[in-house]
Amino acid sequence: MILKRPYPTVFLLLSFSLFGTFKLFGQKGTTALRINESVSIDGKLDETIWAKARLANEFIMLEPENGVPESPERKSEVKILYDDDAIYVGAILYDNEPSKIEKEITQRDDFGTADHFGIFINGFNDGQQDFRFFVSASGVQMDCLATENGEDFSWDAIWNSEVKITDFGWVVEMEIPYAALRFSDDKIQTWGVNFFREIRRFRQKATWSKVDRAIGSFINQAGILDGIENIKTPTRLFLIPYTSGYIESNNNGTESTFKAGMDIKYGINDSFTLDAILVPDFGQTAFDNVELNLGPFEQQFNENRPFFTEGTDLFSKGNLVYSRRIGGPPSASPTTSENETVETYPNTVNLLNALKVSGRTSEGLGIGFLNAITEKTYARIRNNDTNEIREELVEPLSNYNILVFDQRFNQNSSVSFINTNVTRFGDFRDANVTGIVYDINSKGNKYNISGDLKMSSIYDDEKGNGYSTYINFGKTYGKYRYSVASQYVSKEFDINDLGINFITNYHNFAANFNYRILNPTKRYNSFRLNANYYLELENTTGKAQDHWINMNINSSTLKNDFIGYGFLVSPFVTYNFYESRVPGRPLAFPASGNAWIYFSSNYNRKFALDVEPSVRIFDQENRLNYGLFVSPRYRFNDKLTLIYSTNYNRQNSDIGWVDFSENDIILAERNRTTLTNSISGKYAINNKMTLNLTTRHYWSFAENVQFHNLLEDGTFTTNNNYTSNKDANFNLWNFDLSYSWWFAPGSQITALYRNNAQNFSNEINKSFGSNVGNVFEDNLNHVFSVSLRYFIDYNKAKNWFKKV
Repeated sequence: MILKRPYPTVFLLLSFSLFGTFKLFGQKGTTALRINESVSIDGKLDETIWAKARLANEFIMLEPENGVPESPERKSEVKILYDDDAIYVGAILYDNEPSKIEKEITQRDDFGTADHFGIFINGFNDGQQDFRFFVSASGVQMDCLATENGEDFSWDAIWNSEVKITDFGWVVEMEIPYAALRFSDDKIQTWGVNFFREIRRFRQKATWSKVDRAIGSFINQAGILDGIENIKTPTRLFLIPYTSGYIESNNNGTESTFKAGMDIKYGINDSFTLDAILVPDFGQTAFDNVELNLGPFEQQFNENRPFFTEGTDLFSKGNLVYSRRIGGPPSASPTTSENETVETYPNTVNLLNALKVSGRTSEGLGIGFLNAITEKTYARIRNNDTNEIREELVEPLSNYNILVFDQRFNQNSSVSFINTNVTRFGDFRDANVTGIVYDINSKGNKYNISGDLKMSSIYDDEKGNGYSTYINFGKTYGKYRYSVASQYVSKEFDINDLGINFITNYHNFAANFNYRILNPTKRYNSFRLNANYYLELENTTGKAQDHWINMNINSSTLKNDFIGYGFLVSPFVTYNFYESRVPGRPLAFPASGNAWIYFSSNYNRKFALDVEPSVRIFDQENRLNYGLFVSPRYRFNDKLTLIYSTNYNRQNSDIGWVDFSENDIILAERNRTTLTNSISGKYAINNKMTLNLTTRHYWSFAENVQFHNLLEDGTFTTNNNYTSNKDANFNLWNFDLSYSWWFAPGSQITALYRNNAQNFSNEINKSFGSNVGNVFEDNLNHVFSVSLRYFIDYNKAKNWFKKV
């Protein structure tokens, strides 16, 4: 029987009456002291004004022993000052063994093996989003935007900090400008605040305001910061001009490129900010981990461009945005005649400019707007008879737009409206997607109802509307928790112009039960058991596309070694409706079972090791998958660390599409081997200057041992007549060596040497050494680049001109 689609809107209406405001009683509070004198950020706290500030202390353990007061020998004391420009945080972190304080020097936003102090600020005191600022005992800064869905460390604010190691512990001093925060324009401010401390050698984390791990939320357990009144914040206008130069060399010659542009950040008010990029340059972003893709779907890559990763929490609502679409491959392919060949087809489209506006009102309404424009892009086509070259438009001038409204309420719940739109000028495909997303929690954050309703509209020769709806209910507190969920996706649902989705036309049911310990036992610091069930049915036929049962355990020992293991069983035949590349022609996938175990030793040790073996067996003759991941790492000292990783994967008698022959769909039974080796490392000259290394060699080959014809029922029969060589042997090499210097807050010089190469062949070569040699001989591409970004604060810059 085919399941009927769920109706989440009914639950949404009921939930407003069943679920109410979440409020904590007995919250801690502290008060900021206004100052009229300057404070030197030097990690000394020797100005007399610090002695007059109110003390926040008596931290409570977060983990491993949740709820236990911090040790008197390692107590923590925090004070806060403020003026019209910033808040100032002073922390004295006592330690009776200061020589044992961990203080590895890392890149920004990398915690490494070090002690840490942090302040979590919620300017609207709505219990749902923090601006978090951390500093390590080595002076490295980390900052992020945090919601209950996770922490976004791609967000980087401009702030100042210093630390000092003393004979009684260590001292932290921070200056956090109001420009790095968001809050209302009320004359009297009331902020949510929490302070955080990590003592790395004990793997202990503590907070000033107690966080009960039995409750399924963190942010709304913060304390209160008051005392900030009648502040006159300066104009928030920041200019970040950049200039960069590139020299690229390969077998085709050497060329140089010079680029210049600017990022602009303007505070419309204390709650809303405009970010814009003019003539963007993303040439130094991290390389993509490309793989040999034999499947029916594109490979999905991480977003590495800062503009599209920084502060984008609003735009991620509903998972409707895959920002790599902006400036990605063209949307159309050129039309050629029999005597024409496509000489060049661009892999990307140039981004002309982009801007985003985001913020939140004092009533909890978040508003986000993002707009980007890409330029016209052409393919070059050669006439094989005359050698004439013509150009064909494959991507017109295009506009990408995202609009989000997100209303928070009850200190723990929200409802969001999202719209994405792609307009391509001329006779090209346009698209529009609209969604409503809700996340509603009960009074004590014990239960949750969440879900969405989305609709897509495509405007081209074949116009179509599609929709998707999802609902989830769960218990979110205590040792024992559970959730149940269901989703319906129509066949026409398509978000791929600005988002990404691979499969449609299905409905599913999912259930989870989990158990966790909240405090250490005789064997474990942490322990969690998860049991999951999932069933996915294709709408048209009712056949199962996916069906499995899973159980896994994740734990950490008293010595802080992590151990995880589990199994997943798919007990029945399922059907892949996409592998054949022909609608309505599924491929039967046999019953299977896989198991794995993962071990990660305590990274506090100089030498640490990660290991994960896995195996999957199938109800099909000779079909077997197995793999092994091994990654040793060694920390030579607080400045130098090297990490090596190797990942081996073998698939025997894998079945997949390779070709069409007349009316037949040709499948290959193939043995595939994949080996990935990578080395990463860093040498920190100091906490503002690092050398960073990243290398990766990827090798994968698929050897076809037998061809088959796909039958109507999803099974296959042997084809001994098909003889084309469809074997694949793919090598990819990437090497990045960079130097980074944060020479002033928000200002950075980066020098990068990069080389890369790839090699593809239909001839299988099983020698690792010759594969490595071949990829280096196959036109290694060298790029050397230098980039300078300089942060200009308008308020300081205008004084420069007054002095002239």
